[in-house]
Amino acid sequence: MTEMSFFQAVLLGLVQGLTEFIPISSTAHLRIVPALLGWSDPGAAFSAVIQLGTLAAVFAYFWADILRLGRAALGSLVSPQWRAHPDARLAWGIAAGNVPIVVLGLAFKDTIETDFRSLGLIAAMLALVALALAWAEWRGEGEGAIGGLGLKSMLVIGCFQALALIPGASRSGSTILGGLLLGLRRADAARFSFLLGIPAIFGSGLYQLPKLLQGASADGFPVTNLQLAALGVGLLAAAVSGYASIAFLLRFLNTHTTGVFIVYRLMLAAVVAGLWWLGWVS
Repeated sequence: MTEMSFFQAVLLGLVQGLTEFIPISSTAHLRIVPALLGWSDPGAAFSAVIQLGTLAAVFAYFWADILRLGRAALGSLVSPQWRAHPDARLAWGIAAGNVPIVVLGLAFKDTIETDFRSLGLIAAMLALVALALAWAEWRGEGEGAIGGLGLKSMLVIGCFQALALIPGASRSGSTILGGLLLGLRRADAARFSFLLGIPAIFGSGLYQLPKLLQGASADGFPVTNLQLAALGVGLLAAAVSGYASIAFLLRFLNTHTTGVFIVYRLMLAAVVAGLWWLGWVS
């Protein structure tokens, strides 16, 4: 873990929380913001671990849904009656939907942590997913709800979630895109995106946590107590801002399209591509 001040940790935590659930790519912002401020890249490990703060926000916001789905999943293991329950099907569908991101994440681990963090690639993915969202919006909002999703549909959305392995794609943006293309209402697509992301965020954070604690910097020394404290403050900032962004997005998508996020992504892509091409950021 590179040396990081409390200010940097708080700022990056706020950036993570505000951008994790809004479809503008938190990983891209965690790469772009330090570059613009002249800070070193916090790295893929920090980007994954700081997501545990936003995972806490998901648990806080959706605790009733999570308890219900967990009870149904456990019940389905011992009772035939539970196996036909919609909550059990949704719970196991969420588990299956995370298979693509796990398999591809492990297969391309080294590339994700190095080549995929190029600002040129980030700019391209910001633009590509924005254009795909624009096309989905042009097709019109569907009427589908989460309860109507079958296993095949959840696997398809899980494949869209795997696009988030490339910074700039956005996990929420990719999964919301998948949900819209399958005919979900915008708010339902966002809600499913949050629930689907729980295993992926948890697994990614835990996988990268040992690397971060053992020291991913060039000197290879373990992190200090001060660095751990800074990480803790960053996680708290991510949790608080993440909770606020979940509440905002669910209300927003009940009455609005994703158009404002599409425009933002395209503008950010143009700025990042220009700065990267000019060599002003790297």
